[in-house]
Amino acid sequence: MNKKVIVQDLGLKDYKESWDFQEQLFKETIDLKIKNRREESTKETPNHFLFVEHPHVFTLGKSGDLTNLLVDEKQLADKGATFYKINRGGDITYHGPGQIVGYPILDLDNFFTDIHKFLRFLEEMVILTLAEYGLKAERSEGETGVWLDVGTPFARKICAMGVRASRWVTMHGFALNVNSDLGYFDLMIPCGIKGKAVTSLNVELGKKEVDMAEVKQKLLRHFSKLFEAEITL
Repeated sequence: MNKKVIVQDLGLKDYKESWDFQEQLFKETIDLKIKNRREESTKETPNHFLFVEHPHVFTLGKSGDLTNLLVDEKQLADKGATFYKINRGGDITYHGPGQIVGYPILDLDNFFTDIHKFLRFLEEMVILTLAEYGLKAERSEGETGVWLDVGTPFARKICAMGVRASRWVTMHGFALNVNSDLGYFDLMIPCGIKGKAVTSLNVELGKKEVDMAEVKQKLLRHFSKLFEAEITL
């Protein structure tokens, strides 16, 4: 099993360009798996982990409800935002500057063939990272992602998640609010969950800005331990 994970930081990149790149890596891995099976080969499949920041964009998962977007195309354009319907699970999500987006494109045959465990490990990676900043983050039953003050009137989401998998190869991933402009979340019902607030790491820490590179390093360290992965930069 190949537990090496190639990490790339794409910087600030258009959503569609990033999606196309993900699809390319995803397809290459699946094609190799099919070829291996057909030829009874044991050639190792690669594992990737992409970090990226997107310009303002709203994305709707395949099971999502468009009415959870509260503005029309013109209002989106006025806010400098774009919109895409995509092939991950989950409902509506916002991405924008100041948010760390992570796309693990893993062949789970190299790790474990369990999508629920994969999602729980991604959540745990974020929970452990936030703990290093003194925050008690948790899961919220029946709601994928990472939250603060679960079970109270002050419950708020700090990290959204949505993945797709085919032949045990994953794509899409998580979006952790670090220095996000939270005003953009008012333009939608986040993840289709009414009455729940959204927050960002800098807001929780009472800081103007948190070092994004430092947060990424912490995420990768916890990812590496949880998945027993060897990180290749």
